[in-house]
Amino acid sequence: MRLAPLVLALLAGGVQAVDYYGTSEPFAKNAIYFVMTDRFVDGDPGNDHRHQGGKHPTFDIQVPGPNGESANIGYLGGDFKGILNNAGYIAGMGFGAVWITPIVDNPDEAFTGGSPVTWGSAFTDKGKTGYHGYWGDNFYQVDEHLESPDLSFAQFTKAMRAKGLKTVLDIVVNHGSPAYDMPVKQPKFGQIFGPDGKLIADHHNLPPAKLDPKDPLTAFFHNKAEMVQLSNINEDKPAVLDYFVGAYEKWIGEGADAFRIDTIKWVSTAFWKKFSDRIRARHPGFFMFGEAYDYDPKGIAPYSWPQNGAISVLDFPLKAALDKVFAKGKGFETLAPELFLKSGPYQNPYELTTFYDNHDMPRMDATDNGFIDANNWLFTARGIPVIYQGSEVGFMRGRGEHAGNRNYFGQARIDGAPKSPIYQHLKAIAQLRKANVALQQGLMLPIRLQGDEAQFLRVYQKGAVHQQALVLLNKGDQPLEAKVGQYLQAGAWRDALSGEVVDIQGELQAQVPAHGVRVLLLDAPVRDQALAKALDELMARPVLHPSGG
Repeated sequence: MRLAPLVLALLAGGVQAVDYYGTSEPFAKNAIYFVMTDRFVDGDPGNDHRHQGGKHPTFDIQVPGPNGESANIGYLGGDFKGILNNAGYIAGMGFGAVWITPIVDNPDEAFTGGSPVTWGSAFTDKGKTGYHGYWGDNFYQVDEHLESPDLSFAQFTKAMRAKGLKTVLDIVVNHGSPAYDMPVKQPKFGQIFGPDGKLIADHHNLPPAKLDPKDPLTAFFHNKAEMVQLSNINEDKPAVLDYFVGAYEKWIGEGADAFRIDTIKWVSTAFWKKFSDRIRARHPGFFMFGEAYDYDPKGIAPYSWPQNGAISVLDFPLKAALDKVFAKGKGFETLAPELFLKSGPYQNPYELTTFYDNHDMPRMDATDNGFIDANNWLFTARGIPVIYQGSEVGFMRGRGEHAGNRNYFGQARIDGAPKSPIYQHLKAIAQLRKANVALQQGLMLPIRLQGDEAQFLRVYQKGAVHQQALVLLNKGDQPLEAKVGQYLQAGAWRDALSGEVVDIQGELQAQVPAHGVRVLLLDAPVRDQALAKALDELMARPVLHPSGG
């Protein structure tokens, strides 16, 4: 019988424990709260620009729906001050970082091309504004709707850090603003300006196929269409790489702590390798994660490989499974195939950002208990959890982009959030993750994932820190009697929520409340031979991809 390396060391009287951890990435310690800045809180009405746009106004453009409902495609006033004023609310829930939508300048009118936005429509932009930030025209300039005279972006990030919150900046490289199909060419649309304000690219309101390859102002663009009427930036041009590296290094210099990369899949991996190398040459270890809207793990994993830039990704395949489990009633076993704990295509699955909804898709259509159960999983299982503003109270559940997904959240809802059972349970489990390194960075060892019950261990053992966390989840409507024996090391375990000490000397029998969670902690080195052997296998996890990416 082969003894696990740690057990051999202990039997020999060794004092150096074997390292067990899922990731050593520092950013993994932070759960992320995602804010669509314009739709969070209007902290400074002075920067609303309510009369901007002339014949094509930009403020408060309603999209009527049934039964008096509405969505909105205009600016609604959310800004840096609105986020900072509520930093205590966000940090108090247990988050360590805030992801904000792009801060760069967007056009000053509503777009007149494309197809009209109607209730529930998709890929329609006529009449819409750049309130969301993804229609950049000058990537070196902050949009005028966001800053205040006493709160620049640099001041905002500094103040957020003082509140215990890092800033994740949403960045775009593959496209600018809508660029063609306008009845009459509009200012800034289809244009890109340099750091000095000089025009360096212009689509001339022409479809991509009609761009003149000899025109230096169109050299920034591909001559093939992107999504809807958006300009399709040509990442193969060295000037494009220089432009965006320069822009995003500027924002790092002003306090951005990490990047979320929009539409990463629309740009070549060769570009991302060059981009990440240049960013990290000046900012070693800078954390980035991208959005590759693809539910196939093989389609999103290559971005995480070192040869492609070592950029983590949002875990879309797991998101699809989460929806089946927590909105549609499937069992926990549905999640197992998407974890890739023993082997898989991801460079490191523990560094994936995990989520169940966001601004680009319908919000999760679940009951309060479904949200509670989903949060109990997200904040205890592998990955870096991301919660979209409002999901802590089930805001606009089930709604898509033009049917309320991006509606204004507002101060009144924030002030009333503590009354929500979703918020109450989220705060408890997020604070628990924030306080325990095993839940942030530890290996995940499933024991049972079946039906309404989940049992797994998170183990972190590195240097002088040793922590084992036994997680017991119940998404059923009745209390559950959990029985755990496998991989359970004898010792005095502590219930992380109640503080009760549980002496385990064999099988554990514990009651888990309906739609509840129990986390038992053991701050001791791994000594159990079966556990050490299983952890050795997890540490040896091979990355399955062809050489060269």
